[in-house]
Amino acid sequence: MLGYAQDPGDNKDLKKDKQDLRNDRKDIRNDQKDLNKDRRDRNRDARDLRNDRRDIRDDREDCKEGNKADCKDAAKDRKDIAKDKKDLRHDQRDINKDRKDLHADRKDARKDRKDIRHDRRDIHKDKHS
Repeated sequence: MLGYAQDPGDNKDLKKDKQDLRNDRKDIRNDQKDLNKDRRDRNRDARDLRNDRRDIRDDREDCKEGNKADCKDAAKDRKDIAKDKKDLRHDQRDINKDRKDLHADRKDARKDRKDIRHDRRDIHKDKHS
């Protein structure tokens, strides 16, 4: 029986690349979940901001009519608006960071798939040479 001139390192490379690909796919799933969660948070904060702006508009009108409680409410709504704007900025930063992470993970996965193809080609060449 003829022996193959196969390098045992090729099989190890293939196994390692497959494991890397599995890990990259898991990272992609987790990053996508984070991105979706951050988008939900951002949309919720944007909705809160719209509602607070509407509330402050209503409170100003009522305050002009002489209702003092609404004047105090308007001040509270201004604080809420500032907080919502800050939350919105923070959420948008998170979204941008998650998108960059997702891009990097997808790039790693593509590289690992390419490495797997090359390892399989090397193994095939070794068997048939």
